[in-house]
Formats: sequence, structure tokens, C-alpha cells
Amino acid sequence: MAIRDILVHLDATPRAAARLDLAAQLAQRLQAHLTGLFVLDIPIPAFAGGEIAGAAAVADLIEGMRAAGLEDAAKVEATFREKLRREGLAGEWRLAEGITGGELALHGRYADLVVVGQSGPEDATVGSAAIEAALFQTGRPVLVVPHAGPVASLGKRVLVGWNASREASRALHDALPLIATAESVTVLTINAEPGADSHGEEPGADIARHLARHGLQVTVRRIVGAEISAGDMLLNEAADLGADLLVMGGYGHSRFREFMLGGATRTLLGQMTVPVLMSH
Repeated sequence: MAIRDILVHLDATPRAAARLDLAAQLAQRLQAHLTGLFVLDIPIPAFAGGEIAGAAAVADLIEGMRAAGLEDAAKVEATFREKLRREGLAGEWRLAEGITGGELALHGRYADLVVVGQSGPEDATVGSAAIEAALFQTGRPVLVVPHAGPVASLGKRVLVGWNASREASRALHDALPLIATAESVTVLTINAEPGADSHGEEPGADIARHLARHGLQVTVRRIVGAEISAGDMLLNEAADLGADLLVMGGYGHSRFREFMLGGATRTLLGQMTVPVLMSH
């Protein structure tokens, strides 16, 4: 399916500009509509229900945080609208009040691609919630942008983490519009056993042939006997290849009726240095 509707999660952190730049670059390349979403997520003070402060003091504190949040939103909105104007893009601005994860899940369901930021030191809790909501609650592919380093290009040199799972297949096919003009695509299998787990007799070969039918130049790399984690192996390989996009399934486990990030996925998202496209 073509990507015609992109949602980018924006906030007042310094790295939001990189997310906007990348989302705008993709919108221009794909001729997509770009929506900027800012969530006014006001934490309720821990003592709000206690006797230390009166209701009026708590209300004043919350109103002060809301006013500051609206001021931040106005600045980000101005930057977003200027980006649309300068790049000649079709788009819209949305300001939502509520919990970041819930609002992102709601708005993300009406997009073809959701762009979020890797959790950084300044937004570890909110950033993690945004990623989990986008990945497990929208039903959409999610592009996670690193919180450090430049993102000069995306989709030229692609690394695919392939384990023949449903999630990996979903992520790879969701990524096709982004990698259609890739200069190189490397399919990486780690400790894949021939004939097991849907890998076939030659792990990676079937998916490589499938991608070749889409006109892609594909190389299969098989690593056996790896002693480090799959997440670390993917990151090392991405660095060695100079990859500008890593594609992999997003894995999690159910806990109290909610999905939580799996260990390997969490490790990769915590240490990523290139954009990662995930689907669940």
C-alpha cells in the first residue's frame, strides 16, 4: 500500500526538529499528507489528593503547567506550519490534551505511517510510552528516529532483521514504499536453523528472492553462533554497513491486557543510532 498519510509526534524537546525534518522529507518524496501531533500531557502532582496543599493551590499549579504547555505548543506549531509552507507540503496541525500514549494511539490509526522519537534523557518516560502506544495500539508501521546524530538520508542502505516471523514479514512489507529506490538491501539472519521456524532450507533466500521481484538489490548475510544479543548484532551490522534504515518486527508480550516491549526490542530501541522501522 502506498504511504499517503504521515503522522509525526512533535513536542518541545530539541530533537523534535529532526523528527519533523525527516517526516517532511518523506512526505515530499511520497507526496503524502503530513500531520503534526502535539499532546498536552499534564502530569497530576503526586500530592494532589493529599492534605498538604489545598485544592486551589493544586489547581493553580496545574493551570500553570497547562499555560506553559500551550506556549510550547504554539512555538512548535509555528515551526511546523513554516515547514509546510517552505516545502510546499499538504498537512495539518493537531493539538490534543490527554495522555501521550492514548492520544498517539488514537490519531495514529488514521495514518499510513507514524513517526516518533527515540526516548532521550529529557523525555525517557513519555518517549517510551509514545513508542509503545504507536507500535502496539495503532496497527500502523512506526518509524523511530534516533535522539542523537544526523539523519541525512533514509532508505538508501537498508538492513532487514529477518527471523521469518509474522512481525518481521509485516515490517518488511510495510517498509516497501520507503525502500523502493534503495541502493542496497541486506537481509540479516541470526542463528537461523534451516528448515525450522519457516526459514526454509536456506535461511533468508526466500525473502531475498521475493524482494528481488520488487526490483531491489538484495544481499543475504547469515550469522551463526552469535554470542551477543540479536539487538546488539543488528546494531553492529547496521554500523558496519553504514545503513540509514533498519527494518525489523516489533515484539512484545502481554501484561495486564497491554503489550510491553520485549527484551530484544527494548535493547535495540535504547541503543539505536539509525532510524528503525517497526511493525507489530
